Amino acid sequence: MPVLNIAMIGSDDLAREIAKPTDQRDVHTYVHKESGPDGPRILSLIRPAKYPERLRPFLNALSAARVGVIEVQGIDATLGEALVAFASSSLSKGLAVINPPEGEWVDEDKVKMLFSQAGLGGWTFAKNDGIELRNMLYDLMDDCAEELKANAEAPLVIPVDQHFNVKGIGLVAIGYVQSGTVNVHDELVLLPANGTGNAKSLQVMDDDVPAAKAGDRVGLALRNAKEDHLGSGTLLVRPAIEDKKTNTSVPLAVVAHSKSKIELARSPFQKRVLAEGDVIHASVDLQFVVGRIASAEGNSAIVAWETPLFIRREHPEPTLIAQLDSKPRIMGSADLEWLE
Repeated sequence: MPVLNIAMIGSDDLAREIAKPTDQRDVHTYVHKESGPDGPRILSLIRPAKYPERLRPFLNALSAARVGVIEVQGIDATLGEALVAFASSSLSKGLAVINPPEGEWVDEDKVKMLFSQAGLGGWTFAKNDGIELRNMLYDLMDDCAEELKANAEAPLVIPVDQHFNVKGIGLVAIGYVQSGTVNVHDELVLLPANGTGNAKSLQVMDDDVPAAKAGDRVGLALRNAKEDHLGSGTLLVRPAIEDKKTNTSVPLAVVAHSKSKIELARSPFQKRVLAEGDVIHASVDLQFVVGRIASAEGNSAIVAWETPLFIRREHPEPTLIAQLDSKPRIMGSADLEWLE
């Protein structure tokens, strides 16, 4: 069943008008399922509850999402940073809901100007009506249908954000399928540990399934995997293939960067420039990796990463670059060239 993941900045009240709450950790999730012409279709809202205090859950939501929702309750620095983050993540489709607190007013023309300046001129402004918003999100799902299908056929990449042992089942890893499709009994590599495991069983939306594809939040029961090979930032991919008999060579779906050349597409709201010695954070595929700039010239820089940063070989997602002492904290997005 197709799933549309939606990164949301807004209130719990608005989220509950659109979908039913399912998980209430650092990132709150809300799900709505409806029957479509080809079967069930799912809207999955991902709302970082502790934003703006904590940036990483918001960046993780952006990594998993294909569209966005922003509830505008006022014009302030938080709104500006959120706009920068959505634009830098190339989430060109989304809904904006102007919903100021009772007795207050927000200038709609000014808000629309800010969206346009940030690069989100294609977003739709909508009323505070849960049913109408839900229908508009299903329309966006239809708009994304080809992209979602292509993503499910790409090489497999699953970032793991939770893992634990379950009595009678064993080691379970949970994460969003960022690209590709995983099947029961698939052999997997756990990066960066280079450990291995077998997908003994899969669950999506608490149902046992034979396969999970891009967009699904999946729980994998892993056979023959070591728990110490799982951690924050672990990626699950298929093993590389090197078969001389059939002359078949398929590399891992991702490339490990310990040093990269980055070309920053700086946000129009960001005045700070990269400088030698700066500490930055890179966010891509739910990874959040610290780097230090070895040299910089304009928007180009050489960065040494504290731990490996894994970038997809095919159609890499935008890598968001952040500096936690900047305002806004999001610098923009970057293309990365592998150096070592």
